[in-house]
Amino acid sequence: MRLLIRWLVTAIALGVAVAIVPGIHVEGDGPLYVAVTAIVLGLINAFVRPLLRLLSCPLVLLTLGLFLLVINAFTLWLSAQIAQSLFGIPFTIDGFLPALVGGVIVSVVSWGLNLLLPDEK
Repeated sequence: MRLLIRWLVTAIALGVAVAIVPGIHVEGDGPLYVAVTAIVLGLINAFVRPLLRLLSCPLVLLTLGLFLLVINAFTLWLSAQIAQSLFGIPFTIDGFLPALVGGVIVSVVSWGLNLLLPDEK
């Protein structure tokens, strides 16, 4: 059940980014495509993002954590690319700046929604 809630939170956060950021686009059946892309983003955050954080640890320390924003942008962009290539989902990000802003929005909205959810403990 917790996994389903986390997926729903990610899908909502991704939908907010699509609605707000000019440069992140989804064509056709938007909510379905955003939901599938949220699954891809969740898998990338679970498997690729920890490796990226480990490999970029010196840059994260040097920039006092700001490089984590670049990692968020990259994982969002990678999610869009994988959703396009594997599933044919027309989810596009026009460049680095929309990916950066979108990554920040997805993170902030996810954080905010997770605050509203009851804790398991």
